[in-house]
Amino acid sequence: MSSIKRVGIVLKPHQPQALKTICELTLWLGQRGIELAGSPEIERERIEHETGCSVRQVASDDLAAAVDLVLVLGGDGTMIATARMIGDEEVPVLGVNYGSLGYLTEFRIEELYDALEMILADNYRLDKRVMLAVELFRGPDLITRNRVLNDVVINKSALARIIEIEAYLNKQFVTSFRADGLIVSTPTGSTAYNLSAGGPIIFPSMNAMVVTPICPFTLSNRPLVVPDDAMIELLMKTDQEDVSLTLDGQVGYSLEVDDRVVIRKSRTTFNLIQPSNRNYFDVLRDKLRWGR
Repeated sequence: MSSIKRVGIVLKPHQPQALKTICELTLWLGQRGIELAGSPEIERERIEHETGCSVRQVASDDLAAAVDLVLVLGGDGTMIATARMIGDEEVPVLGVNYGSLGYLTEFRIEELYDALEMILADNYRLDKRVMLAVELFRGPDLITRNRVLNDVVINKSALARIIEIEAYLNKQFVTSFRADGLIVSTPTGSTAYNLSAGGPIIFPSMNAMVVTPICPFTLSNRPLVVPDDAMIELLMKTDQEDVSLTLDGQVGYSLEVDDRVVIRKSRTTFNLIQPSNRNYFDVLRDKLRWGR
């Protein structure tokens, strides 16, 4: 017997094919004694009205704790948002994309039911991705505490001057970066903004973080790979400029002079279910068009 009794579903907003998929899923899972649950964002009433299929509704903050598997129908952006939503829960996540494969959504919609059969048979591999815990302090006050799967970015607006950020590793002063900004990335996020800024690709299972300056004033300021159990502190030293702290490219905060950003490895991981017929380099070749 499978240990999975309830599946939670997270949808990409305004996905036109989702209603049909959810109805099919409800019936398919119901035949196997498994309940489908979703957050209010899945528009339960609309689904029931248009398809006749009933989906249990669970508050977004409670969804991960209430299910044994999270199914994400959408792209990498939806997966990144799901990683933050899950919080401290380490429930396995299956990412399914309606279009082209993503770095995180590695199953096509045509592979959905084969993947579910594999999971119910307990025949799957988990890829445990490192996440970062981020805290923003203004003086003694904690402004926000959050978690990211991809990256923490400090950057200036288009019209702002070069900004100065002091960086510390385990309380040891590293350097004062003068640049358009700074990226602290996980291995998962190394193929995102970090890669565009000239940072290295880091294999997902590496125990590392990478600190990458964005257009540094001093060309010898290069990306720095550090252990992921280190504590990174970033101190904002520039005043009267429009500077933002952005988490995973989805959540943002305005920064002031002497604001302090503290970054540590999260105690929980994001647990991705991996396809047996593809590996990380298949995804890289496809997304980065290697050899073409």
